[in-house]
Parts: sequence; structure tokens; C-alpha cells
Amino acid sequence: MTIFHLHKMLRKIGIERDTFTPIGGGATEIKASFGFQDRGTQVPLSAAFVIDPGGVLRSYEAWGNTARQAVIDERVELHEDGSYIARRLGETPLRLTPRAPFAVASGYAPVLAQDLMLRKWAESGRPATMPLLPEGTLSLESRGKEPYTVEDKAVELEHVSVRGLAWGREDAWLDAAGKLVAVVTRDAEFDHFEAVREGFLAILPQLMTSAGADGVKWLSEAAKTAERGASGLVALTGADLIDGTGRAAIHDAVVVYDRDKIVAAGARASVTVPAGATTVDVSGKTIVPGMWDMHAHFQQVEQGAAYLAAGVTTVRDMGNILEFVTGVRDAIDAGKGLGPRILASGIVDGEGPKVLGTIIIKSNADIVPVLERLKKAGCPEVKIYSSIDPHLVKPIAVEAHRRGMRVVGHVPEGMDIVAALDAGFDGVSHATYLFAPLFAPGEMAKLSRSAVRRRIIETRLDDPKLGQVVRAFVNKKAFLDDTLALFDLMNHSEEESGKREPGLAKVPRELRGMFEGARPEDVAERAALFDRYVAFVGELHKRGVPVVAGTDISVPGHSLHRELELYVQAGFTPMEAIQAATIVPARVMHLDKEVGTIEAGKRADLVVLGGDPLADIHNIRKIDTVIARGKTYDPGTLWRLIGFTP
Repeated sequence: MTIFHLHKMLRKIGIERDTFTPIGGGATEIKASFGFQDRGTQVPLSAAFVIDPGGVLRSYEAWGNTARQAVIDERVELHEDGSYIARRLGETPLRLTPRAPFAVASGYAPVLAQDLMLRKWAESGRPATMPLLPEGTLSLESRGKEPYTVEDKAVELEHVSVRGLAWGREDAWLDAAGKLVAVVTRDAEFDHFEAVREGFLAILPQLMTSAGADGVKWLSEAAKTAERGASGLVALTGADLIDGTGRAAIHDAVVVYDRDKIVAAGARASVTVPAGATTVDVSGKTIVPGMWDMHAHFQQVEQGAAYLAAGVTTVRDMGNILEFVTGVRDAIDAGKGLGPRILASGIVDGEGPKVLGTIIIKSNADIVPVLERLKKAGCPEVKIYSSIDPHLVKPIAVEAHRRGMRVVGHVPEGMDIVAALDAGFDGVSHATYLFAPLFAPGEMAKLSRSAVRRRIIETRLDDPKLGQVVRAFVNKKAFLDDTLALFDLMNHSEEESGKREPGLAKVPRELRGMFEGARPEDVAERAALFDRYVAFVGELHKRGVPVVAGTDISVPGHSLHRELELYVQAGFTPMEAIQAATIVPARVMHLDKEVGTIEAGKRADLVVLGGDPLADIHNIRKIDTVIARGKTYDPGTLWRLIGFTP
């Protein structure tokens, strides 16, 4: 039996047991029993392979879950003519004739599939690509041998990068026999996922560090093909300029930047193009400030390319493995990686079955050491997660504010949004928390989901309890990152989501199936619920509450555009929607003197659009060119680099 210990954000959450059993005729049945608990939800998965003596796959099947909401039920069987029949629940069977060698897997799980895949790769002479059943192609590359110390013994592991299972690049390590030791990847919810074979647990943090560093290096090298145009002293001429200040657009404008600083911006008649500047004619286009995603989870290096391709030049990471995200942040800041500026919030949680991550505050005694660690790591905020004891929120806020850090995040269980703001929250994530005061303490847990939805749907926005929410935000000068784009995907049918979010048609194969939407029987009620979210966000904006655009990843890159479209639906003007992704987050993060508008002295983070977003906010999707830190990127090349259709 082989045992793999399963982790999410470096916290152990479960185990996989793999057994190899002879079944006669020299064939072997190999079974995986994979399961973990993710924030209170069991995620069970079983898989079985039957392999003939010559290593030929006879059959494969997998059933269960690969994430809290992701169901799998599929089978691949060898046909008598040498082809394979692949069956997936609800889909027409496929007949496949792959070239050898090939692998069989259905995403990141179970770990057994990755183990067998990498054994086949090693046995077959390490080909650069391998067919993947039921569909896809794997790209595999040895990144060299790495030394580690395990139980006081020196061991050498081969580091292998794998593309084609999860979206983007996975990292795996093999022992001298070619057997899998560990894999660092993402699960079906985009979250960090790690599996490590028994006996190697102690080196998992080192493997995570190696994966992050190698990924940043790889993407930085690969992305050189996306850089285009001039560098140094550049003048963009002829476009309409939306500078982010709220002023009307300037027609026939000039923006001059020198490497990563804006030198001048304004009407052509008022801006002198310096001698020696490279002039780029962008007539007929529109220039806006580089955009922000204020609720990101930078779980993999490919996201850096996705954000830039979408015109996002700054992200606020709202929960991650601290060492991973700060390492990526620092590499990008040093010019050794590709991606937006990263502002890393430090996520903390409490005790219980729904705990997330490894940075825990159980009592008052934990507060100072944890906050000192986050402050030292350069975190401007502490993000509260759902299992924190509500009694600890106020003392956490006091100590965080003493250190110049903000307190943001989820409203802990047992607390409502008004109490969280009163206790010291500076900002709240997710529109779902806005309606909690409509329910008595503990009442929501006793009601059906439908009953909860109906009460929210039927409540007028001028209800006194919702008025308390508005006043709490206004009185505390707090902000909201509502992640409407995420709930847009969750509360509509898959077909409707495809109409509302065109980016869904552009995702790579590995991301298909992650955005299944609401069940048919719930669609009408959930769509009405979502409309209440949109309306109340609009009401908060109307009352002067700072609303900042954030996506919680959703459809990488594209959902930031959807967020702005939803703001206009909520009653924002197109200018106000653009500001929610530019100057408003810059002010909230106290960086408005450096970025957020297109003005002399600010950072050269610019987006050239192929349409006017003030005339139609959907034109925010027409990204022509992205300039980040003074470097110019072609978005189409960036999208293709990470497997998206431009």
C-alpha cells in the first residue's frame, strides 16, 4: 500500500491509500481511496485501474467528488479492436485510439493517476508530450535533480513540471525509482493542493518553495514573447484618455511615460512630446488606468499572465500560503517574474472543522505573534476567515490597527456584518454577508436554503435592518469588495452564465466543468437572489460606501470585466464603475499617490482599449495593449501562453 497525505494550503486535510492487487493472468488492479474534508464538507473519490502484464491499460474508472461541488463519474475501457471507449456521466461515449505511450487521468485527483502517469513517462524515455485519456495532451519536462534531507538522510529527487491536468503548470517530484513522492498543484476550486508520500512530509514546505520559484522563472522566460513595442521614453498619441480622476474623457490626448513613471498626460495641445521619445499612434482607441482586482487568490504563476492580459496591473491577494504569495510578489517586484503588483493580505482562521490554512488564532495569546509575522511579511491587512472566534475580532482589530494594518475579510460564524464592523472591520468581502441582519442569531442554520433565499428576495431595500448595514458602513468608513462576478456564475444556469460571461467560451479544457452554475430547479430563485445582491450593492454605492472590484478568481482575468458590467447594472455610471477598479481601490489601500489615475509622477500602469467604455461598459473587454511598470504586453500572446483562446 502507498499512502499520500493530502493538504490544502499546507494544512493536512485527508489521505489517499493506493493498493496494488494481482487479479490473475498477470494483471494488476490498482485502487485509490481518496478523501478529505474541506471547510466542513467531505470530498470522497474512488478510482480503479486494471493493467495487463505488458503494462497495457485494460480499464479505468473514477467516481465521487474532486471538490465540494465537483462531481466525477467516468470510465475508460479497452475495446477488443484495441481502441478505448470513454464514458462520462451525461455525455455521449467516445471511441479513442491514442498513440503510445499515453496516460489516463481526470484532473489533479486522485494522486494515483499522477503516479501512474509519471511512471509511464519515465519508462517511455521522458517524451515531451503524451496523449491524455479521456481527452487532452500532457506536456512534461524535467526541471532537474534537487537535493533534500529526509530523516537525516540525503536524497535526490527529480523535479518535473506537468501541464494538461489542472489549469497551468503542476510540479511533481520523483524518487530514484521513478515513483511519485509529491505533487504541488491546485484543486478543482483553484486552491493550493499538495499531496506527499508518507515518509516525505517534513520536506513539503521546501517543495512548495521550489515550485513557486521555478514557476515564476518559467513564466518570466516564456512571457518574453508577449513583450512588444518600445520601452524607455514613450509617447502614446491620439487616443481618448480616461484618466481615472472622474474628469470627462480628453479627446486626442497624449500620455508620456519614461520606463515605469508617467511624465505627462493631457490634451495634445497641452503636452509636449520630449525629444527622443518613441511616438506610438493609438488614434481611435481609449486609454484607462491599469485596473485592480481587489479579491484575488494568486494560487499559480499562470494567473499573472491572465491578469495582465485582462488589463489588471494590481491585485489584492485575499488568502494564500504566505511564503508562496510573498515569494511570487517579491520576484515580480524584482523584475524576475511576470504579473501584476501583488498586495498580500495575511489570512488567519480559528478552530473547528471548517478551518482553512495554517495561520491560526485560537486565543488572545496568539494575536500578537501572528500579527507580527504578517507585518514582517509585508502584509498590509489581516484577513479574518470564518472560524475565528467572534470574541477575538475586536482585540485582533486593536492590535492590527496599532501596527497600521487593516482588518478585512469574512464575517465569522456567530457574528453578523454590523457587529463585525463595530468590532473593527475596515472592509468586508462578499455581498452575501450584507443580508445576515435579516435573520435572528442562529436562525439561518435552521432554515432551508430556499427559505433563506425567499426572505432576502422578499425584503425591501429600505427595510430598517438593511438600513443598519448601510449606516454601519458609512459610520465606520468601511469598504465592500462584493465579488458579484463570482455570485453571477453561481446563481445562473450554465447556459445563461455563458451569455453573461463571454470569457467562459475562452477557458482551456482543464477549466471546463468548473462553472456548472445553479441546478435547474433552483435557477429562478437563485437568479432573483442575485438581483438582490446587485441592487443592494448599488444602494451602498449610492450612499457613499466605497465599493471595490474583486472577483475571487472566477473566470481568470475576464471576471474583472464582468464585475464592472454588473456595477453599471447596479446603477453606477460607467465612469464610476471604472473608478471602482482604479482610483477607489488605490485610495482604500493608501496608494493613490502612486497609482490609480493617469497623472504625472504616477506609475506607468496603462491599458489601451479598442473601444470607449464610457459609451458602453462592455468595451472594457476590448484590451488592445497593456503597459505594466512601463513594459508593453500583447494580451493575445499572454492568453495563448496559458492556454486561453484570445
